[in-house]
Amino acid sequence: MIILLNSSKTMVSAPARGARQRPVLFEDASALASLLKTMDADGLRKLMHLSPKLAGETHALVQAWSETGKQTMAIDAFQGDIYRGLQAGTLDDADRDYANQHVRILSGLYGVLRPFDLIQPYRLELMYGLSGAGFRNLYEFWGDKVAATLPKRGPIFDLASEEYSRLVRPFVTEHRIVEPEFLTRMTAEAEPTFVAVHAKVARGTLARWMVTHRVQTETDLALFDGMDYQFDRERSAPSKPVFVRVGPWSAMTAKKSSGSAIDPE
Repeated sequence: MIILLNSSKTMVSAPARGARQRPVLFEDASALASLLKTMDADGLRKLMHLSPKLAGETHALVQAWSETGKQTMAIDAFQGDIYRGLQAGTLDDADRDYANQHVRILSGLYGVLRPFDLIQPYRLELMYGLSGAGFRNLYEFWGDKVAATLPKRGPIFDLASEEYSRLVRPFVTEHRIVEPEFLTRMTAEAEPTFVAVHAKVARGTLARWMVTHRVQTETDLALFDGMDYQFDRERSAPSKPVFVRVGPWSAMTAKKSSGSAIDPE
């Protein structure tokens, strides 16, 4: 069983906690980093659609990137809505070890990361139009390399954004993919709709629940009730479990389900 998450642009540095690992596709990441190092701040600005100030900061980040620089475990490095739901810093050691075995973080620079992989801050979204010798974009660069690192059997719970899922889904059989969907009823009578910020935090909350409850099969997901979501059997299929919650975003709801308040970005 594997749980897929995606990386985020916002990152922090934190002390390493537990066994330390080198990213599986580090050599490929190093090749991309070397390509980025050839670009000046204005080139990065155009590639990543940045302000001049942020382009300068990103250029400094790129030039400082190395295997021996200040490293943070991937599970602690990423911030943003999914990671607000995951709350990795509050997992105990046994849960973190379990996450390291079963969670994979999809990344533009590193391809795929295990939670304990040591990384440096970077900025490289998969959707950026980076090209080089033999590839027109990052999807072509990674090809099937990311999927090849995953187990050959067992379910893959896809909690990543669609842009990042494309690193895996074309290269595995469709019956292995389980893609939970999160919908919100703004009132009890309204039809449920997709609300991006709710769904992002919910994906992280579900990942945390799966880790702490040692979930192995899609049938177990029907018990998830974090953030006041409830499994909707009528809307669900085995490969696409649907969860619905009622009411607008509430910090109190997030606090009740996860143990600390979560403010959406």
